[in-house]
Amino acid sequence: MAPKTKFADGERILCFHGPLLYEAKCVRAEVKDKNVKYLVHYNGWNKNWDEWVPESRVLKCNEAGLQKQKELERAHAKNKKLNRLKLKAEKEKEKDLKEDKRERASTPTSEKSDKSSSSKHKAPIELEPAPALEPPKKKRTKPDSTVESEESFLAKIEVRIRIPEELKPWLVDDWDMITRQKQLVSLPCRMTVDGILDDFFKSKIGKSSSANKDAALEVTQGIREYFNVMLGTQLLYKFERPQYAEILVNHPDKPMSQIYGAIHLLRLFVKLPSMIAYTPLDEKSLHLLVTHLQDFLKYIHRHASNLFTLSDYAVAPPDYHRKAI
Repeated sequence: MAPKTKFADGERILCFHGPLLYEAKCVRAEVKDKNVKYLVHYNGWNKNWDEWVPESRVLKCNEAGLQKQKELERAHAKNKKLNRLKLKAEKEKEKDLKEDKRERASTPTSEKSDKSSSSKHKAPIELEPAPALEPPKKKRTKPDSTVESEESFLAKIEVRIRIPEELKPWLVDDWDMITRQKQLVSLPCRMTVDGILDDFFKSKIGKSSSANKDAALEVTQGIREYFNVMLGTQLLYKFERPQYAEILVNHPDKPMSQIYGAIHLLRLFVKLPSMIAYTPLDEKSLHLLVTHLQDFLKYIHRHASNLFTLSDYAVAPPDYHRKAI
């Protein structure tokens, strides 16, 4: 007798993909050789990601399943952080060992120094060189207990900017369009980063106090500056770099926030937390900044239907492919 399927066609489910659970839909079930498999479609993902999975990878999308999803996300983030700290500590240890070896190699014995002084130096050598010429000796200083270590600092300061769930599928589709389908965002964008930031600020003018207006102005200016600085180094896929190089040549005096648009701005918020963590802000100021950034993301979410569309992408011509290799 063939086993019964636990999940119905079209049912909302949770499916394991790697170590995490993702919301998905059961497209259909199939029983073959007494094994049950499900064709699943991940919500917000391109259909190219649809796959057949065994029943062991599927959970009910109920309160218990969603709780499990959150627990896995927290555990994954914690493990990621611990691995980063462990790797940093190992690199520091390796660096210290190399410095120790260098110190020992550069410290001559009395016998070697006598030989070298008689054979290599024609002028008399000062027995006590001037302090300015004396090579500095690297001493292991005892760590000050009042100074927080870098590891504990990194463990303590963690900036989190939550991207609304409804916007995350656009990041996935964007990755797919650029890296797999070899398409490019048409530039200049119909809605540029500057235009989006200006519209956001205007929306705050009539509703907020003067203090909040000043804060909104400061935040929009900060986002604009971060975007222009980070775009070329951290916000582009490899396939987009020749396009970026052409833009620099054709618009040498124009800031990139007047050319690029919503999807590249959304990419910024993936990278922004790690950059903000290095700003010299106290905890209260940092919390206030994150609150304003979350408010801006809510604005992007509310206007997503006008800001994001796959028609903004175009297939790259053959000669561009040759440049991108």
